[in-house]
Amino acid sequence: MPGVASAAAKSVTPLASGWQVRIDPADGAAAKAHSRAARWIAARVPGSVQQDLIAAGQVPDPFKGTDEAAIQWVGLTDWQWRTTLTVTPTMLARGHLDLVFDGLDTFARVTVNGRALLTADNAHRRWRADAKPLLKPGANEIVVAIASPIRRLQPMVLAEKNPLPGEYDSAFGDEPKGKQTSPYIRKAKYGYGWDWGPRIVTIGLWRAVRLEAWDDARIDRLRVEQEALGDAEARVAAKLEVVADHAVTTMVRATVTTPAGAAIAAERRVTLSAGRNLVSVPLTIANPQRWQPVGYGAQPLYRVEAALGDDDRVSSRIGLRTVDLIRGQGAFGFRVNGTAIFAQGANLIPFDSFPARVTPATMRSLLADARAANMNMIRVWGGGYYLDDAFYDAADELGIMVWQDFMFGGSVTPPDAAYRENVRIEADEQVARLADHPSIVLWAGGNEILSGWENWGDRKAFKKAIGADEQERIGVGMAVLFDRVLRDAVTRNAPGTPYWNNSPSTDYEGPIDTDASGDRHFWDVWSGSKPVENYLNGCPRFMSEYGFQAMPDLATIRDFAGKGALAPDAPVMKAHQKFLAGEGNERLRLYLDQRLRPAKDFADFVYLTQVNQAQAIQLAASHHRACRPVTMGSLYWQLNDVWPAVSWASVDYEGRWKLLHYAARRFFAPQAIVAERKGDATRVVLVSDATTPIAAEWRVRAMTMDGRALRSFQAAVTLPPLSATEVVSLTDADLFAEAPSASSYAVAELVVDGRVASRTIVERSVPKDMAYPDPGLTATWNGNAVTVSAKALARAVMLDFGDIGAQPSDDGFDLLPGESVTVTVRSKASAATLKKALTPRSLAR
Repeated sequence: MPGVASAAAKSVTPLASGWQVRIDPADGAAAKAHSRAARWIAARVPGSVQQDLIAAGQVPDPFKGTDEAAIQWVGLTDWQWRTTLTVTPTMLARGHLDLVFDGLDTFARVTVNGRALLTADNAHRRWRADAKPLLKPGANEIVVAIASPIRRLQPMVLAEKNPLPGEYDSAFGDEPKGKQTSPYIRKAKYGYGWDWGPRIVTIGLWRAVRLEAWDDARIDRLRVEQEALGDAEARVAAKLEVVADHAVTTMVRATVTTPAGAAIAAERRVTLSAGRNLVSVPLTIANPQRWQPVGYGAQPLYRVEAALGDDDRVSSRIGLRTVDLIRGQGAFGFRVNGTAIFAQGANLIPFDSFPARVTPATMRSLLADARAANMNMIRVWGGGYYLDDAFYDAADELGIMVWQDFMFGGSVTPPDAAYRENVRIEADEQVARLADHPSIVLWAGGNEILSGWENWGDRKAFKKAIGADEQERIGVGMAVLFDRVLRDAVTRNAPGTPYWNNSPSTDYEGPIDTDASGDRHFWDVWSGSKPVENYLNGCPRFMSEYGFQAMPDLATIRDFAGKGALAPDAPVMKAHQKFLAGEGNERLRLYLDQRLRPAKDFADFVYLTQVNQAQAIQLAASHHRACRPVTMGSLYWQLNDVWPAVSWASVDYEGRWKLLHYAARRFFAPQAIVAERKGDATRVVLVSDATTPIAAEWRVRAMTMDGRALRSFQAAVTLPPLSATEVVSLTDADLFAEAPSASSYAVAELVVDGRVASRTIVERSVPKDMAYPDPGLTATWNGNAVTVSAKALARAVMLDFGDIGAQPSDDGFDLLPGESVTVTVRSKASAATLKKALTPRSLAR
């Protein structure tokens, strides 16, 4: 008969201190070239060698000035880390002493007292090995050697006649054009450089390290599977993967704690076999409370705890909800708890080039910013890394739905079975880790791999060059990876969450990246230099990417550029503009020339680019909402920045809102009025995300620039639930009579419960052709609150505080003649300093 478990509980010892790093002595050329780095220096774990060298003053901060180039050698060098682990006889009496590395970046070899423990080749995986046979009483040396990923892979890549197409070529000459190593490695792709971020090929122990001591058995994973959800009860199962040292009988207990604090428990006696065991404990929850996306209800959460006798104890937090994809005849969207939800939000890129310095507070703050802008969905883009649980904890609590990509950024994937097996383990681990988060409503296979294979010119040239047989081998390899390996990982570990094989995609149901089916990435505007009005040319089923760049605030620019004179084409500004290899600021100028007015100076250039970005994305997002139910999602590119830069972000690296983020709060409002101009007519659509009818009134007023009323139209209306309703189409003759187009405009408003819930200005020409008057803006201060007043129409009013970091409670708003708005300003600066620094800006010349 198997023995009954009676061992001590598992203990965990973090290994976060005492680490040092140096150039690997075997890398003699690097040690000679960088002799200071060849000596041991203090290292932070989790972290990267780049962070340690910056802290030691051996390399400059690549986020400042033009210093990105000065850190490139670090990613081309091999490194060693070491620490000392003190082991007691009591510790050695335990059955197992596992060294666990939550993240090794990337080609790593771990030794204990000079003897090999493990090798690693995937930065997205956890690595574990029993170190007990290698440990001794007293001091033990742990050494982690990590090779340069570029140098490790480059001989193979250079030997290939046709290397796999990748993402972005290096600007620093360390890899020849078109000869990228990144497609062949399981490592965050953005570190090799992107069109919004620097090239910093990190190396290090990038996640936590610990020693786990255990005897008979330990819980390797806990996930909670929702088996049924009704109004009267929910049935869930606590599913444990248990690793046992030998055959043993023990008790497994599971407890659910409800949002109100009531406990529901169940237990069962199980006999474990040596090795990996699957144990399920069923639980029934009476009168379950459903987790709802923000705007559709509350976010009640349940705590599930599982205990394996006295050996081990783990817990997870869950939300009860159902998610289905809306499909059929090309449709694509989300139904949560039976409600068809228009998904509105943005794409999230990594928070930082150095993930280890991202705090839970930083992640929560950005998600809170998204919620404040009336977003209900964030897409975690596939070129980064799988985020910490703290991110998803915050999303669960805030009601933000998460579209979660697997970490594939755009390169063609290797076709070999060993690569797919490595990914299989990665996917299984990551989906199991994150499966209990109710906020994750979709797993997608990755970013633009399949659409690129089908549509991109360089991929077509590659397929022609390699011939039919190799093309089939690579294509079949991708199909197996995205249709079987990743889909199976989701089906096994998160059966209540849908899987989508890529973004954009139709999940193998027709042509990719069209309005007719699936999700779209639309880049004719911005990347294709097409007019922003092209956003109005169709109704996609789900727009998962579209974007428009702008400068960050001047205070953020000063943080990286210093105090010298600034210009869009200054070297430091081009260094922090990655689109078109630094020439992207010319694209900003092109669109200013198309739509707005010439900038008076650099500060005005910053302002105008932010206005252009806000207006372009407002045009697109509002159109998407007006296309409901054909269109069921609008996620703009992008929410955040990975470093201080000129980019598509609406919240910059320092956490400062651009005008776009303020605009998003308006155009993503729960009830909104959309006024679209095409030709000489204005189409008015009313949008409501409410699940019940809402009584409202719409009105459209035409005015001249001097404030004279022309004509007005209005009507009471009941907004249907979850709807977009066209209420009127007005010709210019109807609305403006004979008034000149440059000197007349209209105001479209939606009134709910006696207040203006949504307003938009209707211009008859592009802003550069409008005869805006001097608005006569004035600012009156009361502490940290400022009241801004306008004598005439003031379009896109920005409260510009120059070099002073400040966030107004509202910005980028319009003021009609005689209107005022009071705004509070959050800043470390004093009220007197803010008052002195303020420059109110508008589109008037």
